[in-house]
This record gives sequence, C-alpha cells and structure tokens, in this order.
Amino acid sequence: MKMDINAFLLLALTGLLAGALGGMVGVGGGIIMVPMLVYALQLPQLTAQGISLSVLMIPVSSFAVYNYFKSGILSKEHFLYTLVIAAFFAVGTFLASKLVVKMDPLIVKRFFGGFMLIIAIKMILER
Repeated sequence: MKMDINAFLLLALTGLLAGALGGMVGVGGGIIMVPMLVYALQLPQLTAQGISLSVLMIPVSSFAVYNYFKSGILSKEHFLYTLVIAAFFAVGTFLASKLVVKMDPLIVKRFFGGFMLIIAIKMILER
C-alpha cells in the first residue's frame, strides 16, 4: 500500500472510529480497524489483523483509561485485573498468531466474520 493522501485519510478515519468506539464501549481494533483495512484499503485479512495488533503495542488507550479512572469508574484495584488480563492476553495473542499465520486467509476471514455475526446477534437479542 502506497501512503498517499487517500490512504492517510482512510487510516486516520479508521483510527478515529476505532478510538471513539474503544473509548465508548471498550472495543475498536477488530470491529473497526480490521474491516476498514480489508475493505477500504483492500489489505489482506491477516495483514489487517497484524496492523490492528500492532496498534495495541502503543499505549493508545491511556487517555481513555485516564478518563475512566478520573471519573471513579476504575479504581486502583481494577488495575490488578488489568495486569492479569494483559499477561494472559499477551500469551494468547502470541500463541494464536503462531497458528493463524499458517492458516488459509479465507478461513480466517470467515471465522472473523462469523464470530462478529454471532456476537452481534447475541447482543441485539439479549435483554
């Protein structure tokens, strides 16, 4: 992908949407970034997933976490939860990435779409 003005604007829009959704409901990477990278920038599924994970390496959510902490929604005790989840998140992403890079990209794309569909239906129908 050549970094022209259109690609830059699409990447900026992707970041803004993912950041806004992440700040509002705690999601963004897979739900916004991956589809935008696949369909708007026509990147392969696995490349889009890799970029989405790369974004997580930078403390992009630190400002949102600060707002949650400042408002009293998160406390110091909640950061223990964060550390435990983060440690196992790192292990899970490492092991899953070792597996997924060897898989057929079409299977991965279908799994991703199916997973999002199941979650969406569950959330829509849940009371």
